[in-house]
Amino acid sequence: MSVLADIGASYVGPGRVLRRLLAAGPREDRALAILMAGCTLVFIAQWPRLSREAHLSGQELAPLVGGTLMAWLFIMPLALYLIAFLSYLAMRLLRGKGSPYQARLVLFWALLASTPLVLLWGLIAGLIGPGPQMALIGALWTGCFLWFWASGLRLIWREDAV
Repeated sequence: MSVLADIGASYVGPGRVLRRLLAAGPREDRALAILMAGCTLVFIAQWPRLSREAHLSGQELAPLVGGTLMAWLFIMPLALYLIAFLSYLAMRLLRGKGSPYQARLVLFWALLASTPLVLLWGLIAGLIGPGPQMALIGALWTGCFLWFWASGLRLIWREDAV
């Protein structure tokens, strides 16, 4: 399936999509591509909010975009690798069966699969601004991200699932 079809299918059954991704075997290049695609989309989702902030405060847009670029394309990938490793260690302490690669892929896919909601959040932040709509979509994004991540961790928890 295409990445877009896999993202859509994740909202129906994240376990099936992750099973298929994990069945392809450990491919670090694929995991890194998924991570960078997710981080890039989150970075792009920030543009409307940053534009609104620059317009309302009189700031220059370029430094805001540059800082966000640094955060999402350089720092967050490293932080997400660390979070994936810590989740792997926690899973091993609780007698889980997953590998470090599987823990990385699950976290990175959860980020990429939840990006449609981040893009919607960015549009709301840029066009409407802070308010209940932005909070609702932000909570929905957080819930979906955690659901995808927890579903993946539960899948790799059992040795026979993958």
